[in-house]
Amino acid sequence: MVKFNCKSNLRFKFLFAMNIIWHGQSCFQISSSQNKNGQANIVIDPFDESLGLKPPKLEADILLMTKKDYEHSGAKSVSGSPFVIDGPGEYETKEVFVEGIPILPVSEKEKSLSTIYTIETEDVRICHLGAFNQKELTDDQVEKIGEIDILMVPIGANDTIGTKEAIKIMSQIEPKITIPMYYQIPKLKMKLEGVDKFLKAMGIKKIEALPKLSIKKKNISSEEAKIIILNP
Repeated sequence: MVKFNCKSNLRFKFLFAMNIIWHGQSCFQISSSQNKNGQANIVIDPFDESLGLKPPKLEADILLMTKKDYEHSGAKSVSGSPFVIDGPGEYETKEVFVEGIPILPVSEKEKSLSTIYTIETEDVRICHLGAFNQKELTDDQVEKIGEIDILMVPIGANDTIGTKEAIKIMSQIEPKITIPMYYQIPKLKMKLEGVDKFLKAMGIKKIEALPKLSIKKKNISSEEAKIIILNP
């Protein structure tokens, strides 16, 4: 008979890292391993082919959509039977905690509500700003967002914010890691600003892009804020 030490099993559980993959625009795939029944796959803002980008084939346990349009809710490319979150509120499933925070409409003509999401899993707090188009966060939004380990912020302007506003919001949230999103990449039909403008404004000459971010809570430093660039 083989005996298992409970403490050893607990240590083994946390050998796994969270994986974050960017697929372009505001589409991310987050794989969390803390669930007792195995991995929890989170997909945010899948898009359809009208953007000029090839929609990735993804499988999700949890599907988040920050806005109900072709850029953020191309759910046809997502397989599985995901728990769908498409608006403000508090949600919990598969040991993942999500809060949706409304983005203020810029005018009365704006038809679809946009949502900021905070995601807590593996003791890591993530904030995805979605189709954010305010000049800065309100005090109420900052309070609801709270302390953040990883911030996903749009920087490409057009129908969302650009570099100037993104840097302002980073100063409001003070994340430990920032991942820029929603900027110009090859084959994208939409005209957006490039990531170089953002990096220059941040005083960064060159940074190596990663295919994915694999991280554990213990590896996130509170001493130095980092910018991570992901390849789509």
